[in-house]
Amino acid sequence: MAASVGRRCLRLLCGVAPWRSSLLYCENTAVSHFLQSLRKLPVRAFYTNARRVHTASARTLFLLRPLPLLLVTGSGYAGYRQYEKYRERELEKLGLEIPPKLAGHWEVALYKSVPTRLLSRAWGRLNQVELPHWLRRPVYSLYIWTFGVNMKEAAVEDLHHYRNLSEFFRRKLKPQARPVCGLHSVISPSDGKILNFGQVKNCEVEQVKGVTYSLESFLGPRTSTDDVPFPPATPCGSFRNQLVTREGNELYHCVIYLAPGDYHCFHSPTDWTVSHRRHFPGSLMSVNPGMARWIKELFCHNERVVLTGDWKHGFFSLTAVGATNVGSIRIYFDRDLHTNSPRYSKGSYNDFSFVTHANKEGIPMRKGEHLGEFNLGSTIVLIFEAPKDFNFKLKAGQKIRFGEALGSL
Repeated sequence: MAASVGRRCLRLLCGVAPWRSSLLYCENTAVSHFLQSLRKLPVRAFYTNARRVHTASARTLFLLRPLPLLLVTGSGYAGYRQYEKYRERELEKLGLEIPPKLAGHWEVALYKSVPTRLLSRAWGRLNQVELPHWLRRPVYSLYIWTFGVNMKEAAVEDLHHYRNLSEFFRRKLKPQARPVCGLHSVISPSDGKILNFGQVKNCEVEQVKGVTYSLESFLGPRTSTDDVPFPPATPCGSFRNQLVTREGNELYHCVIYLAPGDYHCFHSPTDWTVSHRRHFPGSLMSVNPGMARWIKELFCHNERVVLTGDWKHGFFSLTAVGATNVGSIRIYFDRDLHTNSPRYSKGSYNDFSFVTHANKEGIPMRKGEHLGEFNLGSTIVLIFEAPKDFNFKLKAGQKIRFGEALGSL
């Protein structure tokens, strides 16, 4: 009713024009003057029940920025998530199995909109700042206490030896600290926690129990190039079958999560030959077990380096998955690899073949040999072909150290 009265007033002010264009012009002019007058309104104050209330002008409202609003809503949402996690832990203590509650598309999109790549690059530069000699012990001691680091295993126990946080994160271990198991065919490539393991079925791989990701999305699209170990594109159902090169074999997987306090280098899990590297620039979302239970195909969203090749039973791959503040993934024999670089955009990938005219096999790796390192913690995913009688020597959720057995025939 108010709108109709307003239109009548405008018509009276403008005169009864026979042409519609004149009426529209008059209405638009009135609205424009009305908005300009709102912007010029001063800040007023009035009293209600003995309380002074300030009202901001419309011009002030127009100057509001979305950043404070995003910070407030983001903090509230983070608090709500922490409450949900606390409630889930209490239910788990009671022995109740909680079905996974997956994030919606809008939640994933909101998380991916956070500039984690830029923040991780900034964090990486901060880690390389040399600390004063007097500040090293208190800073590293706080980190050791927070994440439960065992410095007795470090090759250099003196905290003053590490010039910056980056050197401390990538500390080496004493040679005797991680004996390599020679009785089993596949060992753990790193320290960490076993999130999931088992056979790969229906082109879906479990990142945690009940939450899966696509095998083809994770390893990347196949190409007909001769030096890439993926066959030409075929329907999804045959992607797994193409990776299994020998009759009677199955495809297996194992997911190992590296916490911030773990040893950050990773090693070769078996004797194999690396023939190809595929780098996926992507998001750098957290990959802790809570996030892995919440976001479907988390590993497919994140930046990762996929190494593929062969071992004595056929196809073998090791994938280093990046995470928040883990923009740096280093492969020792691959100098051309540059992760979390501004030159690469999300949604793309780049390939590199280690098979050349001079080297027709690739890069041979021995079990336990140094392969690469993370800056902070992240995740290692193994996907490999093996006979049907391959058995994992694991339990979901168990802690494992580099060199210990994953499984054998």
